[in-house]
Amino acid sequence: MRRTEPEGHGPVRYGPPLPDDGLPVLPELSAVLAAAAGRAGSEPVGGGAALLDAACGYWERRGLATGPEHVVAAPGAPALLLALTAALGGDVLVPRPCAAWWAPYARLLGRPVFHVATPAECGGVPDPYALLETVRRVRAEGGDPRLLVLSLADDPTATVAPPELLHETVEAATDEGLHLVSDETWRDTLHAPHDTVLLSPAEMLHDRVTVVTDLAGALLPPGWPAAVARFPVGATGDGLHARVLDVLTALDARVAGPVAAAATYALGEPEPLGAHVAAAVLLHARVAGAAHHAVVAAGALAPPPQAGRHLYVDLGPLRSGLAAHDVGDAQELEDFLAARLRMPAPGGHRFGDDLGALRVRLSTSPLLGRTDAERAECLGSPAPLELPHVKRALIHLKSVLDDLRDDAQRREPPR
Repeated sequence: MRRTEPEGHGPVRYGPPLPDDGLPVLPELSAVLAAAAGRAGSEPVGGGAALLDAACGYWERRGLATGPEHVVAAPGAPALLLALTAALGGDVLVPRPCAAWWAPYARLLGRPVFHVATPAECGGVPDPYALLETVRRVRAEGGDPRLLVLSLADDPTATVAPPELLHETVEAATDEGLHLVSDETWRDTLHAPHDTVLLSPAEMLHDRVTVVTDLAGALLPPGWPAAVARFPVGATGDGLHARVLDVLTALDARVAGPVAAAATYALGEPEPLGAHVAAAVLLHARVAGAAHHAVVAAGALAPPPQAGRHLYVDLGPLRSGLAAHDVGDAQELEDFLAARLRMPAPGGHRFGDDLGALRVRLSTSPLLGRTDAERAECLGSPAPLELPHVKRALIHLKSVLDDLRDDAQRREPPR
């Protein structure tokens, strides 16, 4: 298959966006934004008092006592990670694979990025022994690792790290003097919240963890950029908070006034928004489960999705079938599946995975329909998988994967 580089699709300019929910905006949330549309100014750098207080309440409801002097708001998590990376200095460690937007900000600042293997059962959190080995190797080669970025509910793998693994990794990071940035963007999208234990590293390590949450994960539409960061209490956190504010000031990274009003409302988690988020999470969990079943039935591999609006698919077992279509690496697989599925299918190399590994992230929102009316119908349906447009989308996904399985079986040598 001929490798293509369509406009905006190159290795530098193309970064797959966060998987959005594809659903209409909650009317109450739109009303808050509309009521604030007359605000001509932006928030102060770092966020205004109402927004910071709402963020404190959000974290306190999750067991993290927080004061407004330890919170910063910005127009999206990328601005916060850029500021944190600049403020902390040194080399950056991330899991393999990791969210596509993590590494570019370190590279933009000229900071080396080192990927650390994750355990077989989940993504988002490095294997503690691999972390220790990587840190010591980097230092032996003259590097200066200072920052570890991880995620509990993970993009791209859609898995949730078990507390025991997280504890071991946090201990290893502490022993090596690393500062942790915990990306908790997807923590409110757990598919089985009553059966999944999710602990923040900030609950385990109080003085060396900064929590970052992009509200596009569950609370706001992605086109309304807002994110918040919670800094640790103490001298380390105070100094980092001040340096991050300096960077955000230099960037003039302010949350727009109307968006800040919507973010303040969303972080308060009023009943209409809570019900909307719960319904959206349940919908995407059902669709992700059906998509996962189609993937596994075709002979491909994917961890069962536990959070988010996506799944991470390994088509390595179907390599021989893909070879019939001249697909031999993740970029070629991305192009091939995007054309066949008629939906984005970013390859694993976008997330720091090996180019030669045949992995892609598939989002569930394209399976909900092509119009606002179809997607809204999904949200209100007690049986969304039975809706005609959802059934067609899932059948098409299954058909494409089954064809690859059949191609692979035809190319297997006779026994």
